[in-house]
Amino acid sequence: MYRRYRQQRGFNLIELMVAMLLAGLILAATSGVIQQATGTEALVGERNRLLRDARFAMDRMTTMTGSSRRLLLPLADNPATNWPENIREQTLPASPPVGSSTFASAVLAVTLAANIDLDSDGFPDADNDRDGRIDEDFPADSQFDYGDGIYLIDDNGNGLVDESFSDGDDDEGFFAANEDPVNGFDDDGDGAIDEDPGADMNGDGAPGIAGVDDDADGLVDEGNADDDDEDGAVDEDWLDAVVFYLQGNSLIERHPVPWDETANGFVSGRDFVVSVIAENVTRFRVERIAGTSGLLQLVSLELELTGPSGAVVSLETRIRIGGAL
Repeated sequence: MYRRYRQQRGFNLIELMVAMLLAGLILAATSGVIQQATGTEALVGERNRLLRDARFAMDRMTTMTGSSRRLLLPLADNPATNWPENIREQTLPASPPVGSSTFASAVLAVTLAANIDLDSDGFPDADNDRDGRIDEDFPADSQFDYGDGIYLIDDNGNGLVDESFSDGDDDEGFFAANEDPVNGFDDDGDGAIDEDPGADMNGDGAPGIAGVDDDADGLVDEGNADDDDEDGAVDEDWLDAVVFYLQGNSLIERHPVPWDETANGFVSGRDFVVSVIAENVTRFRVERIAGTSGLLQLVSLELELTGPSGAVVSLETRIRIGGAL
């Protein structure tokens, strides 16, 4: 009877305390593993979301660049300045500017592709005069946005926006306007070619190309010298700029539209819509690759996103202007 009682009795106090201590240690160790696994899962989820957003933004930029015929920004590097115009890089927190530039900003701007028709009228939105041709008759203000360079954008990377107060200064070239006509040469010696034409785009003092029947109507050089396509209308087909830039930690796409978005009674380069294509951006870098030009122009794009939990995603690519045409 005594032996049967000894075999069936429960834990004594010391044994119970030891068991509770061991259970506590096991629970603490298990809790740490669970917390670590939960944290890892959250970090992986955050990284996946960042990667999705970065891929979407990069796809928007490469699609627009590959379908465009002209790179507007960055400009080519100007040997007369002490900062590289062809490299535009911006970080959060802000990185210090180079040389005498006052603010380091990143921007990519290309002309609108010929396959976009937002108003479904049967004409490309880039064909402003609906004549079947694109970007063939610029005004002195090439983007027709009443701003020097691209409206509200720091074109030359010196940290200032629209500083020359001349809408004919398409490259914000230190208060010089219309000094680089479309002729295949760097007329103003700033490293860029054909980036600041006047209303007479090629600067030859004649409608269209001097001595040529541009519109095949049997007449040569008829009309106004600013009529670059000899169609009887002047300065009616400007450059529609698609612009990508940082606003805080958000990557913005600014897209031109063929309707009167500003409600001022007519359509111009100030008619555009803006949208956020990526958030949590901590680095955006755009480089115009030196030694390439025209439809052979290469652009390097780098984009970095950092999440609240510290996950980091970086993407980099090179794209050729018009590479998808």
